[in-house]
Amino acid sequence: MPYISHADTRRTETPNAVMTTLASPTQGGAGQAVWRVDMRAGAMGPPHAFDTEQIWTVLAGGVTIELDGEAIAMAPGDTAVLPANLPRRVLADPGQDFAAIVAAPGGGCASTPDGTRVRPAWVV
Repeated sequence: MPYISHADTRRTETPNAVMTTLASPTQGGAGQAVWRVDMRAGAMGPPHAFDTEQIWTVLAGGVTIELDGEAIAMAPGDTAVLPANLPRRVLADPGQDFAAIVAAPGGGCASTPDGTRVRPAWVV
């Protein structure tokens, strides 16, 4: 059975968030990628799309997910299923830090509004 200790998780820091990979195809050989997202209060992720479905479950704080022009406010315990290929943006509430667990098929690829494709380290 593959086992990933906390010490072996992979941490990726961007100007907007910290993603901690808990399992992925290159970390434990999982077919799914599972990661934690931590954002400071008021942080905003960049507009992007993802070529696979993602499932977001809020652990702490509040967040608004803009998905294809619709804003969805979420609180701890809420879960959102984000379909593939729709434009999205994640905005942490201004008054509190935000944390979530995210799951998606391994090997997914993000794209920016100008079409640039990016394979995030936390999903491979």
